[in-house]
Parts: sequence; structure tokens; C-alpha cells
Amino acid sequence: MSSAVPPLSFNPAGIELDRRQGLSRQLYQALRLRVLDGRLASGTRLPASRDLAAALGISRNSVVRAYDQLYAEGFIEGRVGDGTYVAQFSETHLPIKKLSTKLSTGFSTGLPTGLSTKSVDLPGITSSEVIHSSGLQRLQKHHLNTPPSGPPRAFRVGVPAFDLFPFEVWAKLNAAFWRRPDLRHLCYGNSAGDSRLRSLIAAYLRSSRGLQCSAEQIVITSGAQQGISLCAQLLVEPGDAVAVENPGYRAAGHAFAVAGAQLQGVAVDQEGIDCRQLEQLHNCRLVYVTPSHQYPTGVIMSLARRLELLAWAERSQGWIVEDDYDGEYRYSGAPLAPLAALDRQGRVIYVGTFGKVAFPALRLGYLVLPPNLVQAFAQRRAVDVRHSEVSTQAVMAEFMAAGHFQRHIRRMRRAALSRRNTLLAGWPAAIDGVGPLPGVAAGLHLTVAVDSLARERELLAQAAAVDVEISGLSTYWLPETPLPEDQRAGLVLGFAAVPEADIQSALSRLRQAWRV
Repeated sequence: MSSAVPPLSFNPAGIELDRRQGLSRQLYQALRLRVLDGRLASGTRLPASRDLAAALGISRNSVVRAYDQLYAEGFIEGRVGDGTYVAQFSETHLPIKKLSTKLSTGFSTGLPTGLSTKSVDLPGITSSEVIHSSGLQRLQKHHLNTPPSGPPRAFRVGVPAFDLFPFEVWAKLNAAFWRRPDLRHLCYGNSAGDSRLRSLIAAYLRSSRGLQCSAEQIVITSGAQQGISLCAQLLVEPGDAVAVENPGYRAAGHAFAVAGAQLQGVAVDQEGIDCRQLEQLHNCRLVYVTPSHQYPTGVIMSLARRLELLAWAERSQGWIVEDDYDGEYRYSGAPLAPLAALDRQGRVIYVGTFGKVAFPALRLGYLVLPPNLVQAFAQRRAVDVRHSEVSTQAVMAEFMAAGHFQRHIRRMRRAALSRRNTLLAGWPAAIDGVGPLPGVAAGLHLTVAVDSLARERELLAQAAAVDVEISGLSTYWLPETPLPEDQRAGLVLGFAAVPEADIQSALSRLRQAWRV
């Protein structure tokens, strides 16, 4: 006689859906919340999509779309021939039921800010205006990967398909702004940024990314890099340990090094940053991560690892700086909800940018902050630049309000997918010393392993000789990495910068150069 414990059952009672809004998004949010607060325990069996649709009086397609998003984010799992279940989580690492689920603005407002003492006298000039000598020495020690200038070419990393940007629309909106400018826009503005643009960004993040935030939590920046630099200036004291992904985005490390931080590289595995290594760091209260599409490995951080990271921040009263640089680019299903959407303790600072959906020279980004950090960040930014350039903010606000932004994102996603497929289809097979191409579910680049540093350098030199731009994975590691150099080698290829014909031409030249 079997002694197996039957799976827990799911009761849809209490799920109320507003039929005037997106039903699948509401159902996804309701089920996700129930997993996070423990009402849906690990191993709970969910109804078949048809049965749940009947119980809620909605279409089966709405349920299927909600289930698909929960599958993608790791909240539920399918068992062959046995239905759909809430995913299993390790209780030793992930005390899900203990996570707060406050839902006012998406952030707790009663936390101590934990700001660096450098912020005390803002907005006057403070010691943060001085580059600490130790930070400067570390910056000089680390090679600065300055983005290449000039027109885009295959296979430049970090560049979207901005040849498809609707410049005519942008020019008309810009001309309309300057034809009869509101005089209020021409005076000194709010150091946090244009109020209309902040409201539209908040609405966009709520509807498309599941990030419950308000306009008052947003500070406009001159690109993502300035947002990261503000985090370094306000949250780091000289000598503090700051954890960064290794390999990772070196420019973020440079910002923290200038602030006097002791950079601590933390390994990245197939689930994201290694939280066990993070736990072992002494005097570390800040970690910088790229969870939606790790830069440069392309790993998408698992739900289990995201919850583990949030638990670390809660225990240590630390900060997580989440750089969601290309989160809009997901090639099956909707974009994943950012880490900040799971944060209910106000420990995540979300860094967003328009540069990956418009064009890099736009220099327009934003931070989504816990409410009690907004004033300090806005004041600190005012010390440097007072506020963002007014017409760019106003034109972007109109661009979003008129629906151009969402249409453009859809177009960019389709273009990036097509360009990705062209690279995957035409990539030369059996290159000596080069591993297989990975699957690419998100982002604007991919990374291929190479068996030695010498081989990486040889391949890069041969590519450059035929005017093909490829980045070496070896340049993304911290110098002190305790890993043999040959294990750091690889090729990092951006696939969105140029049209399909240019990609095919570059691949043809590579085959010649590499004699494949």
C-alpha cells in the first residue's frame, strides 16, 4: 500500500480579476504573490489551464499566458504526464514564507537608509567630491574598457539596432517642443527629473515589467553609468567591500573603485552570482548584479538564486544594485520581471536605461529607488549637473505618451531576434579551440568559450584584420581572479548592431580569416 503524500491542492478562491485590464498579467501577479508569501507552498499542484479558466470565468489563453510567464521565471514547473506544480525550493537557503510581501509602493519605507556619511552635508560640496587616492590607484590598476566610438559594425557588444530608430518621429517631437516651449521648462528643474517622464517610466515598469513603483521613486540620470556612479558615491565608504560579478561589467567596478571600494569578484555559475561566496565576504553590504541577462556570460539568474540574494540583503541590511541594461530583449514570452519586483524590504536599487532601446548617445537613464533614498540621490546628482537636459526628457515623455516607445520596443525585439538567428545560422562550425554556440534566450550578445588565452588572442587578431569587431572574454575578469588565465578565455559577440546582410558579410570574412 502506497504511503506517498498526495500533493497539496490549489483553491482559486480570493483571486479577483478586473476585466477592464489585462487578465493574464493580473493572474500571473496573483499567483506569483501567493508563492512568495507561502499561500502556495512548494509542491502544490495547480489546476489544468482549462479548469482554472472555467473557475475564474476567463479564457484559457489568459491562463496559459500567465502559466507561461510563471514557468519562465521559475515559479512553477511541469511534470511529464502529471500536471503543473509550484516549484520546489530549498528551505535551508530560501525561507520564502519569511519574505515580506508589503505591497504599498513595492518598497518598505521604514528602513534606515544606510547612506554613506559622505552624503550628510548634501547638497553642498562634500568629501565625495574628492577622488580618494586609494580608489584612483585601483582604477588605474584595472584596465578601463572604454566603449569603441565610430559607426557600429559586426559584432560590437552593447549596441542595439538603432538604425531602426524612428528619427523622423523624434525630430518632429523635438521641433514641436522648441517651436513653442513652455517657459517653465526653460528654468531650473527638479533635480530628480521631469515629473511627466518619471510618471510614464513608472507606468511602463508597472505594466510591462511587473515592477510596482511610483513616479516619486524615480530619479532621471544621464545613462545607466551615472546611476551606478551615484550608488557608489552614496552607499560606499572608502575601504568597504563591494561584490561584483566576475566576469562582469567592468565599468561598474570602476565606479565603485573610484569611491574607494575594495572590489570583491564573485563567481557566476549557471544560475547567476554565487551567493555562497557572497556570504563569506567580510564587511560587504553592497552587490552589483545583472540578473536578467548576466554581462557578459548571458546567464539568466534563477528564481531560487534571486530569492537567495534578497535574503542575503535582508540579513546583512545590504544593498543590491540591479542593472537591467537589456531586460526588454527576451525572445520567448514576455520579459522577465526584474529582481526589484520581488523586493519587499527596500534593498534593491534598479538601474534602467533608454540606451539599449533607442541609441547610446541619448544618455538617458533612470534609477528606481526605495522612497527614503530619493532625496539624497536627487541632491547628490544636483551637485554635478543640477538636472538632466530638458528637451531630451520632454521629448522622450511625449514619445512614450504617444505610444511610439512601446511600438519601437516591439520592433527592436523582432530585429534583434532576426539578427541573432542570422548569426547562429551562419556561425562557422568546428573552429579549432572554440566551444559550441550557447542557446540565446535573451539580450543582445552571446559568449563562446575558447580553450586558451593564446587562442583567444589569435582569433581576435585575425578577426580585426578583416574588420570584424569581437571582444575577448578575458578582459571582463578582475585582475586578481584566482582562476587560470586559460579558463577565462572566450569570444563575446554582439549581434544587434548591424543588419543581417552585414552580419552575413562579416561571417564570410571570418571563415576566410579563421580558415574554416
